[in-house]
Amino acid sequence: MRETFIDTMTDLLAEDPRTAVVLADISAASFTPAARRHPDRVLNVGIREQLLIGVAGGLALTGLRPVAHSYAPFLVERAYEQIKLDLDHQGVGAVLVSVGASYDRAAAGRTHLSPADVALIDSLHDWTVHVPGHPGEVAALLRAAVAVDSSAYLRLSTEQNARAYPDGGDLRVVRDAGPGAALLVAVGPVLDAALAAVADLPVTVAYTHRPRPFDVAGLRALAGTEVVLVEPYLAGTSARVVSEALADRPHRLLSLGVGRAELRRYGTAEDHTRWHGLDAAGLRRSVAGFLNALSVVG
Repeated sequence: MRETFIDTMTDLLAEDPRTAVVLADISAASFTPAARRHPDRVLNVGIREQLLIGVAGGLALTGLRPVAHSYAPFLVERAYEQIKLDLDHQGVGAVLVSVGASYDRAAAGRTHLSPADVALIDSLHDWTVHVPGHPGEVAALLRAAVAVDSSAYLRLSTEQNARAYPDGGDLRVVRDAGPGAALLVAVGPVLDAALAAVADLPVTVAYTHRPRPFDVAGLRALAGTEVVLVEPYLAGTSARVVSEALADRPHRLLSLGVGRAELRRYGTAEDHTRWHGLDAAGLRRSVAGFLNALSVVG
């Protein structure tokens, strides 16, 4: 995904004189050729993430369309105040593109983990959030985000599904279990694990790589009384949206994602996926327990 972003952003710099990219050392070497061609629109501020967002806000005020890029914890968590003030408060938009996701660089320790990034962006007003599940989804999402003037967050990861769903912004049914089945909504790169987890369970699976704005109409059309939400970041981040969308209906919601407890072990990304129960086996245990609880109560 990162390579696709760099290639697409390099093309956009050549195609659209309004575009600019602001870096904080991360990926700077990959943008060296573009910086030579467009020195006034490829800016590396060094390891100063708050300045990264401030510069993006200033460029937006001049009429440019800035794309700011770094690791998720540096881009969103460290610079959150600047996002709130230099972008939202000034009424200008930018595209934030992160790498690292929740724990892609788990071996680097807590400084490189960012499961709360989407929840932080969700506290701001009217942002679009893209969480691609495959490199083949990245280019179109970046181009769409750059083409408008509002703010967007594009969350890239080393985790990916086996195939791309380029038109997966609205909920897309990838497994139909028939009328009355529970609905599982998978966001971005958790889709394959979710499909494997419910392969023999009466569960319809729908996919999206755009959790904000959430496809409320699609959810209401697909949801019955049981909904499972699987997100590759902080568990429950979209629970509010789902609950509000179904507030007029009796429903049960299971929210799965990265847990709030800090795991004081580095390990690998695969280890963290397993520890948080986001692998196929862990998801199956959670979903089966959720459905079995319903049958026991019934």
